[in-house]
Order: sequence, then structure tokens, then C-alpha cells
Amino acid sequence: MIDGTSSDYWKLADTNAPVTYINHFIRGVPYGRDKVMGNLQAPKDWSEQIKIQTKGLPRVKEACALNVTFLLPPDKYPKDFPYGSDLDNLLKRLLDGLNETIFADAQGHDSCVVILHVMKTKVASYEESGAHIEVLPVSVS
Repeated sequence: MIDGTSSDYWKLADTNAPVTYINHFIRGVPYGRDKVMGNLQAPKDWSEQIKIQTKGLPRVKEACALNVTFLLPPDKYPKDFPYGSDLDNLLKRLLDGLNETIFADAQGHDSCVVILHVMKTKVASYEESGAHIEVLPVSVS
């Protein structure tokens, strides 16, 4: 019985199977929702950068674990939002972009992600900002 407490509930995929491991940094300023003030094009530019910078990566076709770290510049942490942009919005835009690249061949696209770890951290400048993604194969059977 699988109850989620067994140590082999989630395990790395069979070592005899083709393994898709991705460790990649997407440069740019992460955005979640569309903006209503300022540079209205910036969220769309981020979406395009996700696609451009991941189009040459291997395609994921099986269940996987996804680790994401958003590196956000200081202006994403205004006084009225001291914890920064909402993770769910940042993640939605990222996954939408990855659905057109690394998850394009997976049945159900990003539904192949069965384990998800997401965090955000502040960086000192725009040059350091982006999203670090790591994709690891897992076996769910």
C-alpha cells in the first residue's frame, strides 16, 4: 500500500531508463501577473525569455520532480509586500512557458510534475535575477 510515508513512495526513476536531468538558470526578472503600471511589457518579456532560454533543453516525457528558486531584485520587495511577489503567480507564468519547451512532449504537459519545491530569495541586482530550475526524474510506480 502506498501511503506517502514509505521511504520508497517517491524514488528516482529506474536507472536503466533514459534519464532526463535538467539544471538550468533562466536569466531575467521574474514576473507573475500582468502589470497595470510601469513597464507593461515586462511580464510578457519574462515569458518569452523562459521559452527562449529553455527551448534547447531536453524534453521531459515522464513523471518528474521540479525544484525552482526565483531570484528577485530588491524592487520586488516593496514596503507593503515585504515577502516579495506571490510564489503561485511566479510559478504559473514559469510553468506556462515550460509547457511550450521542456514539458511540451509530456502527456498533460506540466502535470508530469509530481513533486514540487519552490522558493524565492532577494538578490542585489537585476543582473543576478532569474529562476533556477532543476528537474529530476522520479518513479511513481
